[in-house]
Amino acid sequence: MMPRRFIPLLCWLAAWAAGLAVIVQSRYTADMSAFLPSKPTAQEQVLVDQLRDGLISRLLLVGIDGGDASTRAALSRALAARLRHNPAFVSVNNGESNPAQPDETLLFQYRYLLSPETTPQAFSEAGLHRAISSSIDQLASPMGGSLKALFPADPTGTLLQLLGTMANGTQPHKVDGVWAAKDMSRALLLLQTRAAGTDTDGQQAALTAVQDAFAEAQRQLTPQQTRADSSASTHGPTSVRPTTLVISGTAVFAVQSRSTIRGAVERVSWIGGVLIVVLLLLVYRSISVLLLGLLPVLTGVVAGITAVSLGFGVVQGITLGFGTTLIGEAVDYSIYLFVQSGQQNATARRDWLQRFWPTIRLGMLTSVVGFATLLLSDFPGLAQLGAYSIAGLLAAALVTRFVLPLLLPANFAVRDLRRTGQALRQGVAHLRRARWAVVLLALAAIIVIARHRDDVWNTRLSALSPISASSLALNAELRSQLGAPDAVDLVTVHAPHLDAALAAAERISPHLQELQTQGVIAGFDSPARYLPSQAAQRARQQALPDAPQLQGRLDAALKNLPVQPSVLAPFVRDVAAARHLPLLTRADLAHTSFAMALDGLLLHPPTGGWVALMPLRAPVNGSIDETRVQAALAGTGAQVINLGAASTRLYDGYLHTAAWLSLAGIAAIALLLLIALRSPRRTARVLAPLLAAVLVVVAGLLLAGVQLTLLHLVGMMLIVAVGSNYALFFNRSQQEGDGPEPTTLASLLFANLTTVAGFGPLLLSGVPVLQALGATVAPGALLALLFSAMLSAPDRPSEAGHNPP
Repeated sequence: MMPRRFIPLLCWLAAWAAGLAVIVQSRYTADMSAFLPSKPTAQEQVLVDQLRDGLISRLLLVGIDGGDASTRAALSRALAARLRHNPAFVSVNNGESNPAQPDETLLFQYRYLLSPETTPQAFSEAGLHRAISSSIDQLASPMGGSLKALFPADPTGTLLQLLGTMANGTQPHKVDGVWAAKDMSRALLLLQTRAAGTDTDGQQAALTAVQDAFAEAQRQLTPQQTRADSSASTHGPTSVRPTTLVISGTAVFAVQSRSTIRGAVERVSWIGGVLIVVLLLLVYRSISVLLLGLLPVLTGVVAGITAVSLGFGVVQGITLGFGTTLIGEAVDYSIYLFVQSGQQNATARRDWLQRFWPTIRLGMLTSVVGFATLLLSDFPGLAQLGAYSIAGLLAAALVTRFVLPLLLPANFAVRDLRRTGQALRQGVAHLRRARWAVVLLALAAIIVIARHRDDVWNTRLSALSPISASSLALNAELRSQLGAPDAVDLVTVHAPHLDAALAAAERISPHLQELQTQGVIAGFDSPARYLPSQAAQRARQQALPDAPQLQGRLDAALKNLPVQPSVLAPFVRDVAAARHLPLLTRADLAHTSFAMALDGLLLHPPTGGWVALMPLRAPVNGSIDETRVQAALAGTGAQVINLGAASTRLYDGYLHTAAWLSLAGIAAIALLLLIALRSPRRTARVLAPLLAAVLVVVAGLLLAGVQLTLLHLVGMMLIVAVGSNYALFFNRSQQEGDGPEPTTLASLLFANLTTVAGFGPLLLSGVPVLQALGATVAPGALLALLFSAMLSAPDRPSEAGHNPP
């Protein structure tokens, strides 16, 4: 029969096996969706949907630089031709006519059902005369050649008007039949991916497809084009650069963020791990002791990932990056065991468990209680950090308490650190004489924070993003050149079903048109432009006269015009056919490029119903007066949403939530300490150095020009959670009356250094959320230990000369 003392070891091995099985099957992601609320408000839902799955999240903005104009145009056509056959893309647009997409055929067939100009007045004698006269005038213009073929079937110019309405004034300039920047230095393409904004793997595959297709197009350039480029590049001022591809868009940002976060996590994990290993080797001078000391850490990491995977279904990269810093605290437990107990025999271990384990356990529980408040957050990112930390610290502490002693060989010992501890004890005695400095620093920090109170927090959601300024600048440049959707101001209207949402958009359009006339807005878009409601289409069909009526009105309208009625026979035939067309549906647009525009203006929330989005364009060199827009739409059931303001409110709510949770965590820690220590004075003595450390760190960041973000808040709570171990050990020693023992001081110093080594490398991560943790916790942990020593009570006079072993 197996001895009962080996049961913890078997349970530990079984937990490891189960945890590894879960980790292998877990799903990992590195997008920023963890920082979006799981239960958003109605306005937040629009923002969240746009970020996760809206049109903006699916667009790729592509530019071809270098070469000459003809080479860029040829590459644009070759690239578009390859991508149109790739199922990863819903739409590929570069400005050229594309027979493979039945846009023009569909528009021409349904032009009268799509056009808001299809009214009884438009098909009256006067209306026909006016429209045909205008078309005849255009035939004499420079565009007349392209209009001549359309005139017999569309003498009223309905198709051209419709195209102008759908283009919405945002079509890019064209060179050699394809889109180009106005200065003609870049060919442009606009792609819509099939993958949703949160499908980073799908977006990565789409980006790779674009890059591969461009490389293939370059290889397939004709020898004449290649020679032309080479000739241009070697003849004076006409030389041109080799052609290159630039891509931007939300999808690119998602892929870049994942790559940046993944690289940062790997980098800081290696740096932190190496630093901790080197430090422990310097202390232990034994590989076997080092490996045993890392077992609680590794167990904590496995437990943390397993808990997050089981609790949330997906593990965020930010959580992993944060979790690697768990090493900095979890390794402390084995340091306390090895250094404080000295000789690892049964007697020494029992003595350590009796004298020191209660303090370590209380310190661990303060951390767990603090992190437990994060589980209450509506934001998955915070909740994951809480779950990871709680599971990891509990597992590490339990392994240190029940498993690690079983694995230590008989008479196992570590290097004697009492001499180091004696030096530290003398240093602590000197530090106590300067305890007034802690009070002064805390007061100075409060003054600094008060003076910076108006700019303490960075309230931009972009503060959490690892995207570089150059990438954002390229995105803005390409959007400006392409006229791509980048709506900041939106009008939204909710409806129970799709057709009702389209009808609501139609009811709101006249109000927006009036605002456009007044100059309040420069224009707007509407899903009803691409798919009118069923009622609107029926009304337009009813406005069309039958063939005999139309022919009679047409004969009268053509008097005094240089057109014979027989020339317009195709027009009469098409109008008659339009009267009996089946109404246009969303499915009919599925294989056209207009599906991209329509889908970008409709949302189908998980809660049900449909939302029509109507982006507003701001006047040139101006902004939209939202108050006037709201007043114009009063009583229509529409909402006016500024996505920039919505993201700010979202992040403000995030900060507000995190602040209250952090305060609740600190309050919970204080309550736990009060219950455990049974003394308000002792509790205050434990908390004072920790809160002073938080104040000084915050003031230091503000003086360095750093605005605080959400993760700085989490870092502040970490200072309290980690630093509580140091303050508790000083408090325990004071209760025993002889001050901290040399081995205790040595263990605290080395535990503190491992914490700094774990969090410090986050400053090199390049990811703002991880850098915030590093900049807060690394100096905060040092200050927590230093202030705990400075504010500790002097040794009892009778014991002042006693140096316990």
